[in-house]
Amino acid sequence: MELVVGRVAKSHGVRGELVVEVRTDEPDLRFAHGAVLKGRLPRATAVRDYTVESAREHSGRLLVRLQGIADRAEADALRGMVFLVDTDDLPPSEDPEEFYDHELEGLSVRLADGTVVGTVDEVLHSAAGELLSVRAAASFDGVDAAQPGREILIPFVTAIVPTVSVAEGLVVIDPPEGLLDKE
Repeated sequence: MELVVGRVAKSHGVRGELVVEVRTDEPDLRFAHGAVLKGRLPRATAVRDYTVESAREHSGRLLVRLQGIADRAEADALRGMVFLVDTDDLPPSEDPEEFYDHELEGLSVRLADGTVVGTVDEVLHSAAGELLSVRAAASFDGVDAAQPGREILIPFVTAIVPTVSVAEGLVVIDPPEGLLDKE
């Protein structure tokens, strides 16, 4: 499985630098000089390897120079490209309270009383923090099982998500009043 660690937002300057939106907790490791990144352009299936020539912070952004990308036109052609790592290459987390996104996706979401709420579809990263995008179970919403469930966004904070067990495939939530209500 592949995990996104960065996305090219735009080019920077005339010498081929890229403004990268970082999506990893380890940018110094992932974007280190000599690191090889797999890149995939939007709407493409092919993946190409890129070698990091340099990376630096500038005004709160990460500027990356890749080998073989020498000017603004070549950098502009990479706009929207995502950088990927294979999840098999990731070290296991040493903190029991930290999870990779792919470890959470597909887990069953339940209330403390055992009521099935749904399944984690995706982990969304926002400026305000992480959110679990949960696809509601048909039984939870009381709809026909053939209908896709609605999306429920659950803040991924300990007060609302007190228990995560990857081994058991389970997320237990304690939602505040109104969080799970239909709009």
